[in-house]
Amino acid sequence: MELTLAHWLYLLVTLAVILTMIFKKGVVLPTLLGTFLVAWVYKGSLVGGFTSVFNANLTAAKELFSIFLIITFMVALLQSLKDLGADKQMISPLQKVMKNGHIAYFTLIGVTYAISLFFWPTPAVPLICALLVPAAVRAGLPVMGAAMAVALAGQGMALSSDYVIQVAPGLSATAAGIDQAIVAQKALVLSLVTGIVAILLGYLGFRKHMRKSDDPAIEKEINLLQSKQDEDGKNKPVHQGVKSKVFAIIVPLSMLAVMIFMVYTKLSGGRMGGFEGGDGAAFIGGVAVLLLAFATLTKDKSDALERISEHITEGFVFAFKAMGPVIPIAGFFFLGSGDFSASILSLGDQASPAFLFDLVQAGQTVIPENMILSAFGILLIGIITGLDGSGFSGLPLTGALSGALASNSVDPSTLAAIGQMGSIWTGGGTIIAWSSLVAVAGLCGVPVMDLVRKNFKPVILGLIISTIVALFIW
Repeated sequence: MELTLAHWLYLLVTLAVILTMIFKKGVVLPTLLGTFLVAWVYKGSLVGGFTSVFNANLTAAKELFSIFLIITFMVALLQSLKDLGADKQMISPLQKVMKNGHIAYFTLIGVTYAISLFFWPTPAVPLICALLVPAAVRAGLPVMGAAMAVALAGQGMALSSDYVIQVAPGLSATAAGIDQAIVAQKALVLSLVTGIVAILLGYLGFRKHMRKSDDPAIEKEINLLQSKQDEDGKNKPVHQGVKSKVFAIIVPLSMLAVMIFMVYTKLSGGRMGGFEGGDGAAFIGGVAVLLLAFATLTKDKSDALERISEHITEGFVFAFKAMGPVIPIAGFFFLGSGDFSASILSLGDQASPAFLFDLVQAGQTVIPENMILSAFGILLIGIITGLDGSGFSGLPLTGALSGALASNSVDPSTLAAIGQMGSIWTGGGTIIAWSSLVAVAGLCGVPVMDLVRKNFKPVILGLIISTIVALFIW
C-alpha cells in the first residue's frame, strides 16, 4: 500500500510519544493531539478530526471497560474485608511461620505474590508492610531485603502477568488484535522466569547480612518501621471477632476454588467452557461481587445498602485513577489498527487504514526479519514506555507493535508478552523511583533510590533471561 501523509504523521506522533516517555513525561496530550491530526489529514475534514478524537476514546473505553469493572469489584471487596478486619486476619497467622530471615524472605514473596494476583499490589502493599514486614525483620531479614521481596513479588512478578484480573494481557492482546488467553499464558510464564531470576539474585545479594533474632539492631529498625507506618495511618489494630475470622477463611478458599476450577477447565480441554482470558476475569469478578455483598451484610445489615455503594464507588475511583490515562493512549494506537480505525474514522463500509501495520510493512526492506532483534527491540520499547511510572500506559504501543512486527519467525503473542514484561517490571514499580515503588520504600522505611539500585541488576538480568527463554520455547 502507498503511504499517505496521514501514515507519516502517525509515525511522527508515535516517535514523539516514545520520546516523551523517555523524558518521563505524560503522553496523554500527544496522543490526543496525534489522533486529531492523523484523522483530520486522512479524512481531509476538520470536523472529521474532532469526531474521530471522541470516537477513538469511546472505542477504547468500550474495549477496556471490562477491565475497569474487575478492578472496581476486587478493590471494593478488599474495602469490605477491611471493614470487618478480615484482611489482616487472613495473613496474621503467617507471622508465626517466619522462624529466621531466610524463611521470612520467601514467605513475604509467596504472600505478596498471592495477594497481589487477586487484589493488585497497590492496595495490598500497606497490609503486607503493616503486618508481615515487621515480623520478617524481627526474624532477622534486613529491612532492605523485605522491601525487595515485596516489590519484586508484587509490583514485578504478580503485576507483570496480571493473570487473575487480566488488565495487562487484555490491553496487550486488544492492541495486537490477538487472543487474550494466549498472551496471558505466555506472560505468566515469562513473569515467573523473570521473577525467579530476580528474587534469587536479590537473595544472594543480601543473604550474608541476615541477622539472628536477638540482634539489638533489629529493635531499632522495628521502631523506625512502625513509626513510618503510623504516620501513614496504616497500622490500625485488627478487629477481632467471629465475623472477621469467618471471612478470613471464606475469601481465600473461594479464590483458591476459582483458580482450581479455571485450571481444571483448561486441563480438561475446554469441555467445561474454558474459563480463560476475559471469561476467567468475569468469573472471578462475579465471585468477588457476591463476597462483597455478603461481607457488607455481615458487617452491619442496617448500613449495608449505603456501605456497598460506597465500596463500589471507591473501587471505581481507584480504577479510573489507575487506568483513566490509558484510554486516550489506547485510542491513538487503536487508530493505527485496521480492526478499529473504521469505527474511529466513521468510514462505514469503506476500506479501513492500518497505519502502524502499513508503516511496518513498508519498512520491511530496512527492518531485518530477525526474531532476536524483534524480541529485544520490543523489550527495550517496553522498558522505555515503562519510564513514565505507570507500567500500563505503554501496553497499547507494545501490543500494537507486536501485531505489526510479527513474522513467520516470531508470534505476535510472544512479542506482546515480552513487551508487557518490559513495561510493567519497569513502570509497575521495581526499577524506577517515581512509580509505586515509592509506597513500598516509604512503608518499609528505606530510601527509594537505594531500593532502585538493589533491584536494578536482578530485574534487568531477569528480563533478558525471560526473553531468551521466550525465543527458545515459542
